[in-house]
Amino acid sequence: MPNSRPKHLNLILIKFPVMAIVSGMHRISGAVLFLFLPLFLWLWHQSVASPEAFEAFRAAVGHPLMKLVLLGLLWGYLHHFCAGIRHLALDLDLGTDLQPARATSYAVLAVSIALTIAIGVALW
Repeated sequence: MPNSRPKHLNLILIKFPVMAIVSGMHRISGAVLFLFLPLFLWLWHQSVASPEAFEAFRAAVGHPLMKLVLLGLLWGYLHHFCAGIRHLALDLDLGTDLQPARATSYAVLAVSIALTIAIGVALW
């Protein structure tokens, strides 16, 4: 039998299923949130340290680029939260068949984006 498997996998050309995309995004969002932890801590410290520090916090958060960064981090947090709930359900052997797994993956994407839009509009 001839071996027709590729010798080199091109990860850009491979079409991943939505479950793999959501799982990968869960890992990436967790790593990004961890890397931005110093920013979160600085912002929290600025918001509670003193009235002058709070004004510095308001100035930093009021900048449009910072708002965009915080909106992206908000989406990362909400996606990580929703995907974490999905992963906990999968650990309990709930929704492990193909159709429910696909449906919950799309639900994670839809819910995290909808919550980001709703919270982003309220906070902007």
